[in-house]
Amino acid sequence: MKRVVVEKKILERNTESAQRIREILKNKGIFSLNFMSSPGAGKTTIIEKTIEALKNEIRISFIDGDLDTDRDAERVRRLGVDVVQINTSGACHLDADMVLKALDKVSLDCDLLIIENVGNLVCPATFDVGADKNVVILSVPEGDDKVKKYPVMFNVADVVLINKIDLYGVLDFDRDKVLKEIKEVKPEAEVFELSAKTSAGFDKWIKYVKNLIRR
Repeated sequence: MKRVVVEKKILERNTESAQRIREILKNKGIFSLNFMSSPGAGKTTIIEKTIEALKNEIRISFIDGDLDTDRDAERVRRLGVDVVQINTSGACHLDADMVLKALDKVSLDCDLLIIENVGNLVCPATFDVGADKNVVILSVPEGDDKVKKYPVMFNVADVVLINKIDLYGVLDFDRDKVLKEIKEVKPEAEVFELSAKTSAGFDKWIKYVKNLIRR
């Protein structure tokens, strides 16, 4: 019982901080995306290519969450956008308090704030970080069973990116099954099939992001 009470208080505080983040970003006219996936699904590469496609038209800032190191942050920093690193010291997710503190360090003179969450298909789904849209990436090599195995993650997804579609036909991945299960778990989720390696399908994703920011 005590554990349930503690968890409830933690989530209530997180919700309050997430709402504060939304207010700050809304007042500054900043749209935000929270990227989540398992490790190796291609989060950082997709973020890099998204920034490369948009940075000449849209001002972008980036918050990177990771257990340790700033390797992903350095990759994005080379693209010329403002970057803040959050090391979670073992925590398997970002929470709203972490992101709220990072807002004091990252440039808010931007149109788009991209948040890269810790690689994990479980914990990040529980903690709202105040983003306008949650983007969940599922890569073909992970297999076609992940949507129903991790329904909480896909239930919070506003957007699902199926990455590494250049491996369709190479690996045993039932595309129709995955699309059907996404529709069952989160009917309103937008789905984009793309390859960060070959750029296949990226034009539709980039057009979607541009339209979000221009609303």
